[in-house]
Amino acid sequence: MSLRAADYLDAIERLPQGSTLIIQQSSWNDYERLLEDLHDRPHLRVSYDQGKLEIMSPLPEHEEYGRFIDDLVRAFAQTHKIKVQKYGAATWKLQRLDRGVEPDCCYYVANAHRVIGKRKFDLEVEPPPDIVVEIDITNESLSKFSIYAALSVPEIWRYDSKRIQFYELVKDKYREISESRFFPGLLPAMLASALEQSKQDGQDVALDSFREGISQES
Repeated sequence: MSLRAADYLDAIERLPQGSTLIIQQSSWNDYERLLEDLHDRPHLRVSYDQGKLEIMSPLPEHEEYGRFIDDLVRAFAQTHKIKVQKYGAATWKLQRLDRGVEPDCCYYVANAHRVIGKRKFDLEVEPPPDIVVEIDITNESLSKFSIYAALSVPEIWRYDSKRIQFYELVKDKYREISESRFFPGLLPAMLASALEQSKQDGQDVALDSFREGISQES
């Protein structure tokens, strides 16, 4: 199959928010070309899993939650003096594995010192992000776990608009955990509570409450 984004631009442009376009039997070159052709559409999320391409158009709250989780992570890291580098929805791919993915948020923590100042990443050389975040408002992300496992991402956070679950990679599978290994003391319920408060009281109030809570615990 030969794929150009132009062949699917009409479908992509008409893709309703909250919908996913799936293209089967795509080659790695198709995937690379699609990423290039969609570089001016950073709101889209593209994943590739051994021939299967998925193009997802997030809902507005998708970005809202993701950016607020960024704020919460930064607040926790600053309070506990943990170095963190945020890379948003960057593309992580490895041709050797025939896989690529774009999380909603991602963080280097234990490996933050290794990537400061970097603008291009080669996963054959650099480690993957320590944590990736998937916001499951538009569609479920469990199907992406095999991609993250292949790329050796140590930890995944998954938010479904009500609760957050943390997972750690054990061999080639993810298992749910009760606390982040990279942010000791950070529990899923702490993030979920702050997110719920942000929906009622606004992000500034929720962030202040979160900061106050973690300051009292530290």
